[in-house]
Amino acid sequence: MHYTVADEFRYAMNCHCSNCRRATGSAFKPIAGIEHHKLAVTKGSECLLIVGDATGHDAHCKACGSFLYSVVRGGEYVHIAMGSLVDAPAIRPSAHIFVGSKAPWFTITDDLPQYEKHVTA
Repeated sequence: MHYTVADEFRYAMNCHCSNCRRATGSAFKPIAGIEHHKLAVTKGSECLLIVGDATGHDAHCKACGSFLYSVVRGGEYVHIAMGSLVDAPAIRPSAHIFVGSKAPWFTITDDLPQYEKHVTA
């Protein structure tokens, strides 16, 4: 399975919500957000395991189970799992979100801002 995405990410964050923790099997999910139309599955779309619907879902590789991306915000954006990118993006996570539901066994040790829920404007 292969995808391409422009290195034009709008935001990047570390999400600690219980859904992201379960989807990745990790303490948090580093995500980079971009408009959905900028993501293209170029090979192996039949190998995607989609959980959800067109307006909101998680995409995993059927073969290995790797988490690849989530379709969010009514289908307009995708949150790319930063660990699934082959090349390092220019953007870096700017905050930790949903730390109110952070795994109790994990300690955040960096100086990024922390938000109980989502980032507020």
